[in-house]
Amino acid sequence: MTGRKRIRVRWRASAELTGDVLTYLTVPLAFPLLVALYYRESPVPFLVAIAAALALGSGFRSLRDPDVDLGPREAFLAVASIWFLVAAVGAIPFFVAGTGVLANPVNAMFESMSGLTTTGATVLVDFAVHPRGVMMWRQVLQWLGGLGILILATAVLSEIGVGGAQLMESETQTRDVSKLTPKISQTARLIWGIYVGLTVLAAATYLALGFVVDPQMDLYNAIAHAFTSVSTAGFSPEPRSIGAFHPAIQWAVIPFMVVGSTSFVLLYFAIDGEPMRLIKNDEFHFYLGSMGVFAAIVALVLALDPGSPFGPEATVRHAAFNVASMVTTTGYASADFDLWAPGAKHLLFMGMFLGGMVGSTTCSIKSLRWMVALKAFKRDLFTSIHPESIRPVRNSGAPVDEETIRDIYAYILLSVVIFFIFTVFVVVDAERGDARVNEFEAMGAAASTFLNIGPAFGAAGPYGTYASFPLSTRAVMIVLMWIGRIEIIPVLVLFTKSFWTS
Repeated sequence: MTGRKRIRVRWRASAELTGDVLTYLTVPLAFPLLVALYYRESPVPFLVAIAAALALGSGFRSLRDPDVDLGPREAFLAVASIWFLVAAVGAIPFFVAGTGVLANPVNAMFESMSGLTTTGATVLVDFAVHPRGVMMWRQVLQWLGGLGILILATAVLSEIGVGGAQLMESETQTRDVSKLTPKISQTARLIWGIYVGLTVLAAATYLALGFVVDPQMDLYNAIAHAFTSVSTAGFSPEPRSIGAFHPAIQWAVIPFMVVGSTSFVLLYFAIDGEPMRLIKNDEFHFYLGSMGVFAAIVALVLALDPGSPFGPEATVRHAAFNVASMVTTTGYASADFDLWAPGAKHLLFMGMFLGGMVGSTTCSIKSLRWMVALKAFKRDLFTSIHPESIRPVRNSGAPVDEETIRDIYAYILLSVVIFFIFTVFVVVDAERGDARVNEFEAMGAAASTFLNIGPAFGAAGPYGTYASFPLSTRAVMIVLMWIGRIEIIPVLVLFTKSFWTS
């Protein structure tokens, strides 16, 4: 008689870490609570969320086993469960506040998942009806999700041995984080320190410019936008996003989006006295070069468009800003690009698939994968003519092994397949729900949510809302944002039998 297969995943280690993260979620929840008290708003939404976080955290921590370590499988399980459960707790303030469209639980979860995954897609219709504390919580969620709540967990929780490296590398998709310092927890604190420092610098810059050129950029807006520019996230308390502010502020936001989308491992080395490791990095060149080429072409398309309302400076500014926003997956907007010429819109759509560097706050497919794939394709063209030659693909001088190249090809293919399947679903579901969505708008919405960009085109444009999509479409978008943010594999692998039993 064959017995039942034994579960090979030491899930108690994942449960313990999940409980720790949920417990520590009470700390960031305290900030919007203070904001609500300052503006004399009800603190109840945040108190309920804090109570839920403590209760869930305590429940998961009670499952811990001190003899169980966190390995690769447990890291996958922890990554997937933490992102989803933190988003669920994060939805509580929206739902409990009960204002506007967020009174619907699906919409509350959509907004929370969009925030935590740094997508920036919103279902808000009337920004003015929502309390300032709730609006600030949207910004805090994105800041937490930017560099990764798991980096924070590794930095502030007790030392978890080799599991810390597994967890951090699963989150950052960077394989050399353990080489920065002898202890992975110390590495996480250093990287988190850079993140906090950049956020403070961004807030100070925006506030200073607000004093000089635009009083609308007050302390509240400076902090709110610092949270979501460095995290390449895109939520704004303003319905017109960064377009609501002076052009000087729009120019100032661009470098923070670009830096936030740069590898924090390389930023660490640059700050630590080794700037050439960043400057000579092939991925960094590819990332900046791609963004520059796209911005130049979009600016040219806008300049040649007889219906464009922009002068020379505004043309360059809006092209540079919105291309940077799309490539870095931030999702801010300096203008309603849904009204631009088709050529410019299609280039912005293509930019959605690029992404910034690995080990950064960015989402999408990421520049390193495209760079390696293109180099491998160029190599394959050469070897098809010279089959006897041996030409390795190199990244910053180091050879890339063939297994990695195959993994990159597979990841890009899988991303494109999921994107097309979801596009078809958006069109079909919209038709079923009597909503009018054309193919390009469906492609934009599918790419924007799955690749965690934020704004798309049509109803979901930069000054639009995803509330116009059917409830079932929004529910599926929640899952796609979750899958896309943690790079597909940590979620999909959970649904394989071999993950649990082999």
